[in-house]
Amino acid sequence: MVRNIVVLGGNSHPQIVETICNFLGVPPCNRILKKFSVGESRCEIQDSVRGKDVYIIQSGSGKVNDNFIDLCIMISACKTGSAKRVTAVLPLFPYSRQPDVPYNKAGAPLSKAPTDVNRNDFTFESRPATPSPTQPQSQGLTNGMEGLQKKLGKASLDQQNGFSYANGITPRRSDTMDSSQSLTNGHNHRDRGSSSASQTAPSFTTHDYENPSILKTSVFQPKPGYKQWVAQAGTLVADLLTCAGADHIITMDLHDPQYQGFFDIPVDNLYGKGKLKKYIQTSIPDYRNAVIVSPDAGGAKRATAIADDLNMDFALIHKERRPTRITDRQNATMMLVGDVANKVTILVDDLADTSNTITRAAKLLKKEGATHVYALLTHGIFSGDAIARINASALDKVVVTNSVPQDEHRRLCPKLEVLDVGHTFAEAIRRVHHGESISTLFWD
Repeated sequence: MVRNIVVLGGNSHPQIVETICNFLGVPPCNRILKKFSVGESRCEIQDSVRGKDVYIIQSGSGKVNDNFIDLCIMISACKTGSAKRVTAVLPLFPYSRQPDVPYNKAGAPLSKAPTDVNRNDFTFESRPATPSPTQPQSQGLTNGMEGLQKKLGKASLDQQNGFSYANGITPRRSDTMDSSQSLTNGHNHRDRGSSSASQTAPSFTTHDYENPSILKTSVFQPKPGYKQWVAQAGTLVADLLTCAGADHIITMDLHDPQYQGFFDIPVDNLYGKGKLKKYIQTSIPDYRNAVIVSPDAGGAKRATAIADDLNMDFALIHKERRPTRITDRQNATMMLVGDVANKVTILVDDLADTSNTITRAAKLLKKEGATHVYALLTHGIFSGDAIARINASALDKVVVTNSVPQDEHRRLCPKLEVLDVGHTFAEAIRRVHHGESISTLFWD
């Protein structure tokens, strides 16, 4: 039994709160955490926290915004109640994964509630296909080799003719051939001494909202190369937790480890790879002949760490993200780098939200000859139609931790298997409370 400690649980994940309390041998703190009819949160701490070490457990799942506000209110209530130290334990940290492109009505994923889905609704297409000796590499080009040769020929012809631009300005790389041609026409008129040259040549500016054609439309549509401003909420969330009174943060598998730099207080980022490694060793037959696969370049470091520890082969799926339109980015091409023929493959990633990446990766692996495809994830958010997508995919089994509640997901998805990380967080809390090192938890 750990003394002089208070474990306060939120409403997001009561199962993991119970697991942590049982491990530490302390009862959960009595509190009232409800909603008024207007929607505002009501929090009342019914046990004394004066001079005690308080650990507030709240995962960033479900109604994320409501749970986060509840967390801030509970932190503030404990600090007001003269708690010695308040530690926020967030198995899944909210707002740690923000999009790098702006959402719009056409490109926002899961902007509407999922409807009845059919297996044929999911194609999991990946174009162009992975090059092979029996398949030409240019098969996946949008306009084929003929269209590419026409564009290259036109560009070389323009260079031979002394292709230049009005006012000596070279357009951006992302400008279209039409806009470049219009600038050239304006330059030719000016050479002839025409007074209408300034009227025919468009104004070249970096502010796309000055374009009259854009002003006529109801929705702002930036040209390729223009970066719309996207609010990154990382600093704001860190400041809110700090200002509410949090003295310490404990979380697991941040999507971007650099997120810890937003905080002025200690942040312990635990890793879920220990649980995943044990699952591979105990539950996958002949695992040493299997292949660890990273579904994208961003997760390569995470996947190679497991592959190196277990002395296994590694493969990478390269996701081409050059298209500037959001819809094209969502349907980015995927190509496999490595050999998976007649082997068991294990996809390793930190989280799955829409499950679009892992399902498309599974189809690609099966197409390249993989016998079985496992997906090992730390956080299984599975929002929108993710469960239906997994059921219809080529994935044989999906393994996640219970950093977010998985009871409903397990009921809907027979492929899902859940690993418990409650004991990992409980051990981290015990070590932090007694001032012991938790570095061993990073590498288990």
